[in-house]
Amino acid sequence: SQISSQIKDIRAQMEEDEDLNTLMAGLRGTNIDDSDFAADGVKMRVVDLDKIKAEGGDDDRLPLYYDPELIAQYWRRRPGAVAQRILQLSTIAGSFITGIIADLVTNKTSENSVKRAIQLREIVTSLGPAYIKLGQALSIRPDILSPQAMTELQKLCDKVPSFDNKIAFDTLERELGCKWQDIYSELGPDPVAAASLGQVYKGKLKSNGDIVAVKVQRPAVLETVSIDLYILRRVGVALRSVPQINTDVVGLLDEWAERFFEELDYVKEGDNATKFAASIKDDLPQVVVPRTYSEYTRRKVITSQWLDGEKLSQSTADDVGDLVNIGVICYLKQLLDTGFFHADPHPGNLIRTPDGRLAILDFGLMTNIDDNIKFGMIEAIAHLIHRDYDAIVEDFVTLDFIPEGVDLKPILPPLARVFDQALEGGGAKNINFQEVAADLAQITFDYPFRIPPYFALIIRAIGVLEGIALVGNPEFALVDEAYPYISKRLLTDDSPRLRESLRYMVYGKGQVFDADRLIDVLEAFETFSVASRTSRGNMEGEAATAATTAAAAPGGFDLNQIFAQIQAGLTPPAAAATTARGGDQDAQTREALQFVLSPQGSIFREFLLDEAVKGIDALSRDNAARVLQQVGLGDATVPLLLPGALLPRSVRLSPRVTDDDRATVESVTKLLNFLLRGSRTADPSKVVRELGPLLPAVATEVLPELISRLNSRVAARTIREVF
Repeated sequence: SQISSQIKDIRAQMEEDEDLNTLMAGLRGTNIDDSDFAADGVKMRVVDLDKIKAEGGDDDRLPLYYDPELIAQYWRRRPGAVAQRILQLSTIAGSFITGIIADLVTNKTSENSVKRAIQLREIVTSLGPAYIKLGQALSIRPDILSPQAMTELQKLCDKVPSFDNKIAFDTLERELGCKWQDIYSELGPDPVAAASLGQVYKGKLKSNGDIVAVKVQRPAVLETVSIDLYILRRVGVALRSVPQINTDVVGLLDEWAERFFEELDYVKEGDNATKFAASIKDDLPQVVVPRTYSEYTRRKVITSQWLDGEKLSQSTADDVGDLVNIGVICYLKQLLDTGFFHADPHPGNLIRTPDGRLAILDFGLMTNIDDNIKFGMIEAIAHLIHRDYDAIVEDFVTLDFIPEGVDLKPILPPLARVFDQALEGGGAKNINFQEVAADLAQITFDYPFRIPPYFALIIRAIGVLEGIALVGNPEFALVDEAYPYISKRLLTDDSPRLRESLRYMVYGKGQVFDADRLIDVLEAFETFSVASRTSRGNMEGEAATAATTAAAAPGGFDLNQIFAQIQAGLTPPAAAATTARGGDQDAQTREALQFVLSPQGSIFREFLLDEAVKGIDALSRDNAARVLQQVGLGDATVPLLLPGALLPRSVRLSPRVTDDDRATVESVTKLLNFLLRGSRTADPSKVVRELGPLLPAVATEVLPELISRLNSRVAARTIREVF
């Protein structure tokens, strides 16, 4: 498609710009170190639990959720431990902090950002889990860091030396309340991976022989994380008085810390995995989520299903591209449907299983996306298609890029210039990316414009998938995979906002629908739906059969269309008629027509009825006017005596036909030609056989409603014209 080609051109042009190429590589996770263990020589400094107990006693405890005031109260009563931690941090990061202060004083923060990022990367692993996680969170925030600084922070390795096995097993037994041998017939003896928060052992359950992964939390993590957050927050409060820093450091830190505390609760992580699996079970049977064994899971221990496989980013299997496509649809479903979003998009968390399925791991960090944001994204797409920049600026407010109450008028000229260049027919070759970058930088400087945390995660998730796909397929375009899914949502979702988005997408601000745009949506739907049937026909095994049966159940949201990409990528829309019904080469009616007449198409059919009525009315008047013109009565009038009138009134015999009427006739004709393509010259018996199950509903529901609306329209128009 034209949009797909433009995006590929834009990507190629961006790769020629060093800064933009660095930024995109970072968002795709190209620089992330996803090793299983830390590099040699790395040491992790944590707080001294004995000193904390000796200073403050055991009467009060740290909160298990993020509450900055309760945390501050806890550490104010332990000034010695705080001083020791500050000394420890200062010893490790003294030169870095001095450099930052010097940059602020000399106004060279931007100039030295890369140098400081390199220093930060070299020391941050030693500082402990809070700093590692904070660095990784900042590594996907282009609104805060330069592309080069992002690149350096993405090289941070969330892997540290494993801690002592005896400590791990003592923690395991203390949490579970029994000897580990009572639950696991095999465990360890050494970890298979170690990270800043915990380490993982491979084991076997005694009860049923299931192979499991057992993650045990590192000792002193809660204390180390909370004291570091306490110190960082005090620094953030002090930075509020520095005029060169426009970012709300405290707000950013609190927002991140709240979710970080959730990651420390393995019970929450297990619940997240269970909830996520349930949300995609029926629609995405080729996505695997490890089962959580809740009976063997506690706050510091989680037992989950062991999954064999290889990292998707490192796999050389032929189906990697297909799994990436499935991953794109999976994240779109989270983003636009369930709203329960996997917030740790990392190449190491995407696994290709031996049976060719996509496994998603690590559900410690999740984020919830509300309906306002979900619908706002689709609305923004519709506004962008029509270059409605006034509405797009409002979308930025809806999507939390700009706070409410900001004067948006000055932002329109640079925004329009950015999008006009990107959407020009000449493609990316006409885009001056330096100018675009300057415009965007100016926008972020002049306005309180920021990238919301949820959007940074979305960019990262999709970027990681795109990065994996581009390795095997340089022609990969995200729009090819995303647009069919969005079309499906627009055509089948009964939400008022999505129905209005569909209407705007095909009408814009006019009164006549754009047949070409509507056909684009229907073609994308065909791509999604037809290839879904093909892929389901190729699914093997009991699980595949069960998933297909569940997806086809009446009233279910048939998202098995995601398999449109499993076997052969996107199916060309022109092939829809010949691949309908699971690859039936003898099919005579195209998928879009079957959809329009089916129960699933009831929402869209309601949308089309008004246009059909207007089209029939306009076409009949146009034909009548032509006939009267041919017989010389085009300008003739007839006298009509209205009730209560003393004299008859002259009424034009030939009906009026406006430009909008002619445009409606043209659009309806174009749409009908599209829907009937492949059936007008087809074998009538086959057409009847394919559409036969749908015809009773057409006869009892569609035609009566069409006639009723047509009669009402004709009567209303006649009254208006006469009176």
